[in-house]
Amino acid sequence: FIDCMKTAAAAALIEANSGKLLLSGNSNSRLPMASTTKIMSCVIALEYGLKEMTCTTSAYAASMPDVQLNAKKGETFTLNDLLYSLMLESHNDSAVAIAEHVGGSVEKFAEMMNEKAKEIGCEHTHFITPNGLDAKDETGSHGTTAKDLATIMSYCIKNDTFLKITQTKQYSFQNVERSRNFTCNNHNAFLQMMDGALSGKTGFTADAGYCYVGALKRGERTFVVSLLACGWPNNKSYKWADTRKLMEYG
Repeated sequence: FIDCMKTAAAAALIEANSGKLLLSGNSNSRLPMASTTKIMSCVIALEYGLKEMTCTTSAYAASMPDVQLNAKKGETFTLNDLLYSLMLESHNDSAVAIAEHVGGSVEKFAEMMNEKAKEIGCEHTHFITPNGLDAKDETGSHGTTAKDLATIMSYCIKNDTFLKITQTKQYSFQNVERSRNFTCNNHNAFLQMMDGALSGKTGFTADAGYCYVGALKRGERTFVVSLLACGWPNNKSYKWADTRKLMEYG
């Protein structure tokens, strides 16, 4: 674990059912978490949206930086399809479209995310964006702690639809207009790394570095590992080695 901390600025290993913290390295330090944010965006959309509801892309959503679905202003999708775009390819424009339609606005959706975080026991988490792009507001920066991020994933994996989406290898869909086709591929390498791997989400921004949160079930126990600032380019693979190391300890 000490070796692991050479690469991750913060890390946590928890047993998901009890919430017990098994290993901690700076696990209460608030840091940016990049696209690992999207696990909360997904579970909020699943709880408060309807899969068949339609989401029309706004100019603001279409303006999001890569990684993008490249949705066009005025183009419409079902919420269900956008959730695969969100979780498999980590599309930033899809995240905003989801937030605007489920929450009414990005700001209101962020309020829903923050309320849920408090409800499930997060103590140092602050959401501003639904996609995890670096952001600041009057109350601070978009960020979480390794312990809080593991707590959020422990909550998310109780949702069967969340698991179904995040375990899908490839998903194809069309816009509602039936004028364009899209295919999304799962980039969570951890699903093939260890027996019992349940779910996970990667993330990267210039401020956050490489981030990851993943879950694994063995027997009656479920373990969640979260890593924040686990290397910067060209050290993309650190997070996989560190996740395996912590899961094996668990």
